[in-house]
Amino acid sequence: MSSFDVRLFADDASIVAIGQGLLAATLPRDAWTHEAHLAACSWLLRDRPDIDIERELPAIISAYNLASGGVNDDRQGYHETITQVYIAAVKAHFAEVGSRLPLYHSVNSLLSSARGRRDYPLRFYSKELLFSAEARRTFVAPDLGSLDGM
Repeated sequence: MSSFDVRLFADDASIVAIGQGLLAATLPRDAWTHEAHLAACSWLLRDRPDIDIERELPAIISAYNLASGGVNDDRQGYHETITQVYIAAVKAHFAEVGSRLPLYHSVNSLLSSARGRRDYPLRFYSKELLFSAEARRTFVAPDLGSLDGM
């Protein structure tokens, strides 16, 4: 597994800007990092109860990808299984840390944890399954371990 420096957030405003930029499809492409994905998901879960995240985030990310010049196909762009795994991971993290902390503290602690790692889904999925076209298009059950109790 590769190791990456984790980019932490200095304040809630930077996370809100990412979330709003994602919803408006105006976030600069180079700002749509792994950390931004988890920050936006965290903000949506905590501050946007009007959005059914499991159901609506796929279309939100797909629309953003297209608006920022990307594509959504069998090899790149939106990935359903990875998205759903990280939504579950963010929910599990919030269940542990609560929602009363400043958002950036919660997001930074998530990013510094096992659940926030870029390779976290590979605890549950083989590379072959996770990076398959099927897993990109639809949620597939893990082949290496249960997602229960993330």
